[in-house]
Amino acid sequence: MALLVIPMVLVILFFIFLYYWRCNRNTPIGDWPIVGMLPGLYLNASNIQDYATMLLKHHGGTLVFKGPWLSNMKFIATCDPMNLHHISSRSFENYGKGSEFHEVFEILGDGILNADGETWKYNRALLHSLLKQRSFESFLQKTTQEKVESCLLPFLDHISKDGMEVDMQDTFQKFFFDIVCLAILGFDPDCLSTGSPNVALEKAFSEMEASILYRHIVPHCLWKLQKWLQIGEEKKLIEARKIIDLFLLEQITSKRKVQRKCNNNQEGCSDVLTNIMVQEWEKGQIDDKFLRDTAINLLAAGRDTISAGLCWFIWLVATHPYVEAKIIEEIRSSFRDKNEACTAFGYEKLGKLVYLHAAICETLRLYPPVPINHKCAMKSDTLPSGHYVDSNTMILSLIYPMGRMKEVWGQDCLEFKPERWISDTGEIVHVPSYKFMAFNAGPRSCLGKNMSFIKMKMVSAAILFNYHVEVVEGHPVSPSPSIVLHMEHGLKIPGLDASIIFL
Repeated sequence: MALLVIPMVLVILFFIFLYYWRCNRNTPIGDWPIVGMLPGLYLNASNIQDYATMLLKHHGGTLVFKGPWLSNMKFIATCDPMNLHHISSRSFENYGKGSEFHEVFEILGDGILNADGETWKYNRALLHSLLKQRSFESFLQKTTQEKVESCLLPFLDHISKDGMEVDMQDTFQKFFFDIVCLAILGFDPDCLSTGSPNVALEKAFSEMEASILYRHIVPHCLWKLQKWLQIGEEKKLIEARKIIDLFLLEQITSKRKVQRKCNNNQEGCSDVLTNIMVQEWEKGQIDDKFLRDTAINLLAAGRDTISAGLCWFIWLVATHPYVEAKIIEEIRSSFRDKNEACTAFGYEKLGKLVYLHAAICETLRLYPPVPINHKCAMKSDTLPSGHYVDSNTMILSLIYPMGRMKEVWGQDCLEFKPERWISDTGEIVHVPSYKFMAFNAGPRSCLGKNMSFIKMKMVSAAILFNYHVEVVEGHPVSPSPSIVLHMEHGLKIPGLDASIIFL
């Protein structure tokens, strides 16, 4: 009798498998017994952005994802603009980061990217008062321009003369890490220089991003077990955190020594961290943890987002010669004096480069640096799409797929077309933030949006003004599976040809 049990069980399991296979064979993601939809996610983890785009197109812009039984791995993924408007603005108070987000991004502490409620409001108000000051904007513009002229262009000149193959993604990451450290900490790690001792710090931030992505695609119990055992990705994250925390502690200690001088003399105290210490001094001495959390949040927000966006921009322009020609023509027309130095552009000239601005917007539409935004429902709700949301349900706003939806951007949504951003009168077309969410939307919209455009324009204009960029023939270009939309294999260029603008 016992010998018949095993065959009977196998037959039953076979028919269960056959039933679910027939139910799922025409859908891009299967909902299987026990494991739920997790196999499809794992099998497509290396191509997660395009996979998510396919899923959301199939499901009308919104998908309810179900993980393994008893894993509590359930979330709603959406790229529906009305849903995103509802979550980010109309019902903002009901959608926060939540405890699960705080766990996944625990390395960010209680900083602005990870905070909710009064903590977030305090951080937001403090940083808004500092980052929106004209003095800080001037400081950032001057810092960026000086680094372009003294560091980036000489580096590219060296590449141009020697005909060296170089990874522009790595170049931009190091360059903008220097910029963000100068802006936030007043410290230049000089990562773009050969043999810089601070490259390990820059790599630690990359390791942090990779490990946080890993926490997104595995059940909580698994990464928490790895954290407890200090193995795998969690071991890498622990080591990266040690490097980052040691660096930030050194910077905070250094700032403490000069703080009293800045209390009475604001000159020379332009970086964010020093300004926070000075501004908050009268309210009572703030602790090192607050400064550490603030610094790592701002470094994380400003380091790779701009470098990733600029990398995609350079690739798109290099593969669309007519766009490159129009940008160069616009640059040429803004320089009336042919003897003017062909280096970095000032703020005034950047404002005249409308087509360049449009090309950057179009890049961010197709390749948003932060492709996923997390929210958690505080109370049950119903989305405009009709999907019911239980309390404590995670909502993933998927920005990358939204740029590829014909219902949102038209039949030509897959085309790189800067003209869609320019009106008949030659001005930039206003697009609602919930439709173009590269800088988030609602009360949590990016404080550094204007500064990001300034930096991207300064660097891209200087490069295109001075060089003709080509991509290594046959080099594969695809989005990496990361919380920041990098290129999986970098952006390899075979060298740079010096451009002759004035003929």
